Amino acid sequence: MANNALLSIKQRFGIVGTSPALDAALETAVRVAPTDLTVLITGESGVGKEVFSKIIHSLSTRKHNDFIAVNCGSIPEGTINSELFGHEKGSFTGASGDRKGYFETVDKGTIFLDEIGEMPMDTQAYLLRVLESGEFIRVGASKTQKTDVRVIAATNVQLEEAVRKGKFREDLFYRLSTVPIRVPALKDRREDIGVLFRKFSYDFAEKYRMEGIRLDDRAELVLENYRWPGNIRELKNIAEQLSVLSENRRVTAEMLQQTMPHLFQRNLPMMNDSGNRNGSNSNDFQERDILYKVLFDLKNDMNDLKGLIYELVKSNNLRMPDMSGAKQLSSNYPPYNYSSNQENASDYDYNTNAGLSGPGKVTPIIIDSGKNTAHNNGNYESEIEDTPLAMDEIEKEAIRRSLKKYNGRRKEAAEELKISERTLYRKIKQYNLA
Repeated sequence: MANNALLSIKQRFGIVGTSPALDAALETAVRVAPTDLTVLITGESGVGKEVFSKIIHSLSTRKHNDFIAVNCGSIPEGTINSELFGHEKGSFTGASGDRKGYFETVDKGTIFLDEIGEMPMDTQAYLLRVLESGEFIRVGASKTQKTDVRVIAATNVQLEEAVRKGKFREDLFYRLSTVPIRVPALKDRREDIGVLFRKFSYDFAEKYRMEGIRLDDRAELVLENYRWPGNIRELKNIAEQLSVLSENRRVTAEMLQQTMPHLFQRNLPMMNDSGNRNGSNSNDFQERDILYKVLFDLKNDMNDLKGLIYELVKSNNLRMPDMSGAKQLSSNYPPYNYSSNQENASDYDYNTNAGLSGPGKVTPIIIDSGKNTAHNNGNYESEIEDTPLAMDEIEKEAIRRSLKKYNGRRKEAAEELKISERTLYRKIKQYNLA
């Protein structure tokens, strides 16, 4: 599909982003729209699956007929058959009259069945019959009726797994997924996070006639490295919260850390639930937590070093070596991911270590080689010790730093290291740090 046509679709339906995965999903939706094929849209909650169903309907030959969206998970199991297929008077308690179901009222149109994985098994059998023959029977009736409805289904669960567990009909799954469309999660299209945030903040500012907010480079990196379990809904919510709470209309990473510390949380490996969280196993887990923390800091130190080298090369008109075949470091620890955005390398003050305070602060580990760095006529000479530190030395260095930071107050140091005071006391004696 031509880029202009795809851009027109995005503008028409308010879709923001240039992610290849998003473009691929849109192209599939546009291609299948003129047909009457059943479509299954998959993706996490909050990615905008209903928008894709509206695109398919609006570009189809049924666009002048009705469109209705039904959330199968929000309708009680005892009434969903009546809602979808209608019922006759007296068919059950409270049925005081005849009622048309959605498949009858939306004849010649499109019905969007969201959360199809929550549909009861008996309703799945009725739906399969509609898809195969266009026939249905009202609850309490004996007369078969016909309908001409296009079905678009969506789910945020793995239907294949539900089929294996016997919670979803296999024949219905294959009937629904004639054309599957996968809508990417926000964490899979991180290049769109910045522009989406700007759109949401602009829309909010325009609605309430206030000055819009904007992110600085490091704050935007924080958002790009967050895992976004709520996807676009969560991003919009955060943009609106910051629009209300931020006195300064330029949002920094420090402001994000103060108002929304969950954006800086990292997903470290956890101990198996069957493990013993007391005694030696608990201590082992706490020690591993220290090591994970220090290793993440080491990765960020390497990224900062790369940024510093880039700045030195640029400021002295030197030529960068060809690194096209080298494996670039990546960081999941915000906000200093310079390997993915070298242009921001100069934003960090390497002399003052102007980073975040608290858990997000990066403190480089400096290894003294015993030799001074010389600076003569613009030439830089340095010696980097490449002997790896032992795990005990890494752990010892992390404890020493925390104790120094809090002036020997063990309670605060233990909280930062995420270990108990008892474990910290034992480690202090072990490494002679008293």
